[in-house]
Amino acid sequence: MRTICLFFEIHQPILLKRYRFFDIGINHYYYDDYANATHIADVAERSYIPALNTLIDMVKESKGAFKVAISISGIACEQLEIHAPAVIDLLKKLNDTGCCEFLAEPYSHGLASLTNEKAFKNQVGRQVEKMNALFGVTPKVLVNTDMLYSDEIGAVAADMGFKGMLTEGAKHVLGWKSPHYVYHCNMNPKLKLLLRDFKLSDDISLRFSNTEWNEYPLFADNFIKKIDELPQEEQVINLFMELGALGLAQPLSSNILQFIKALPVQAKEKGITFSTPLEVITKLKSVSQIDVPYPISWIDEERDTSCWLGNVMQREAFNKLYDVADRVLLCNDRRIKMDFDFLQSSTNFRDMTTKNSGVGIDRGIYESPYDAFTNFMNILGDFCKRVDSLYPSDIDNEELNALLTTIKNQDTEIAKLNKELQKAKEKLEDDNWKKAKTSKAKAPKAEKKTAVKKPAAKKATAKKAE
Repeated sequence: MRTICLFFEIHQPILLKRYRFFDIGINHYYYDDYANATHIADVAERSYIPALNTLIDMVKESKGAFKVAISISGIACEQLEIHAPAVIDLLKKLNDTGCCEFLAEPYSHGLASLTNEKAFKNQVGRQVEKMNALFGVTPKVLVNTDMLYSDEIGAVAADMGFKGMLTEGAKHVLGWKSPHYVYHCNMNPKLKLLLRDFKLSDDISLRFSNTEWNEYPLFADNFIKKIDELPQEEQVINLFMELGALGLAQPLSSNILQFIKALPVQAKEKGITFSTPLEVITKLKSVSQIDVPYPISWIDEERDTSCWLGNVMQREAFNKLYDVADRVLLCNDRRIKMDFDFLQSSTNFRDMTTKNSGVGIDRGIYESPYDAFTNFMNILGDFCKRVDSLYPSDIDNEELNALLTTIKNQDTEIAKLNKELQKAKEKLEDDNWKKAKTSKAKAPKAEKKTAVKKPAAKKATAKKAE
C-alpha cells in the first residue's frame, strides 16, 4: 500500500542586534530582545497556531488515519515557551493524539555536523532531552539542520542509536533512482534513509500561491492524483517542509490550510495512507544504499552547503566559531554555552551569502552580506575573548586534546565503575534474597505447645472426725 510521509520543521533563530567594534570587551549581550519577542509572536499567530490547529483537526476528522512528523529545534522551543506558550500547548495536544512523531535535530539548528562530531552529538543529545522533557518522547529518527547529510554524518547518527534519517532526494545523488523508496547509509546499513521529493514538497511550500506558476491553482484532488499516477512499486512519498510554509511562505489568504486539510480525504479515496517516518522505516525494507561522499541539504538548487560556506566571509566566520567549540564544551559557564547555541544557528551564515539563489533572503537588520559578516564577526570577537578568559588560546591543541582525553577517560572510568557498582548491588540483593529463602526453609518448625495438666489434688480419704 502506498503511503505519504508528511514532515514539518519548526525553527526560529535568535535575532542579533547591531554590535559595534567598540562594544567588544564591554558589552557581552548580543541580542535584540524586542525584535525576538515580536517576531516569534507574529510567526505563531500567522502560521504556527492556525497550522497546528488544522493538523489536530485533521487527525480527529480522519479518526487517527492522518499522521504527521515534526521536529523543533531547542532554541525554537525556548523562544516559544517564553513568547508563545500556546504553540507548545498545541504541540502537546497534537502529541496526545498518538498520531504525531517528534524527530531529533541539533539543538541550535547549527552546522556542527560538518566540522565537530563531539559538538554535533552534544547538540542532538540535548534536543532529545528537551523533547523528552516537553512531550515525554524519545526520538528514534534524526533530521539534521536543513536536511544536511553525508555518509559520515549518517555513520555518526547510527552510532548514536538512531534508526533513520531524513534528507534531500538530490538529483546529483540519486541519479536515475527514485526518492520514493527506503534506502540506507552506505557506512552503516542499520540506518535507513527517507529522501524528500523536492518537486512535490516545493509545489506546496514554494509555489502554491504563485499565480505565474503553470500549475496554479493547485487543488488537493489534482495533487493526490499526481501521487496515484506514480509507478505502483514506489511505496512512500516524502513531503518535507517548514511549518512556516503554512501561513508565512504561503499566506493563509491563499487557502493553503484548506488545501492541506483536504489531502487525507482525497488520499483515502485513492487508497493512499499517511505514515510517520518510524512507521515507514519499520515496515519497509531498504532497496539500496545511497552514496553521499559530500554533504547535501535541501537549500537552493545546488542542494549542498554553498548557501552557508560558499564564500570566504562565511568560511572565516564558520572556522572562527568552531575553533572554540571544544573549549566551550569544557566550560561550565551557562551564559557562554547559551551564546554558543545562538551563534551556531545556520541563519547567521546564510545572511552572509553572496549567491544569486533565486529565492529572496530576508536579512533583517543587515543591508548586505558584508554588513552581516561585519556584525557577526564583531560579536564573535567578544565571544572568543570570553572563552579565552576561561581557556586561554595559548593552550595548544596537544594540551587541549590531552585535557579532553583525560576528561573522556574519567567519564568512561566513572561509567564503568557505576556499572560494576550496580552489578554488585544487584548480586548482593540476589544473594540476600537467596539466603533469606534458604534460612526460612531450614528453620526448625516451632513445636506445638500442649497444655500440661496439673495433677488433681488428692481427695481426702478420711473425713475429719466430727
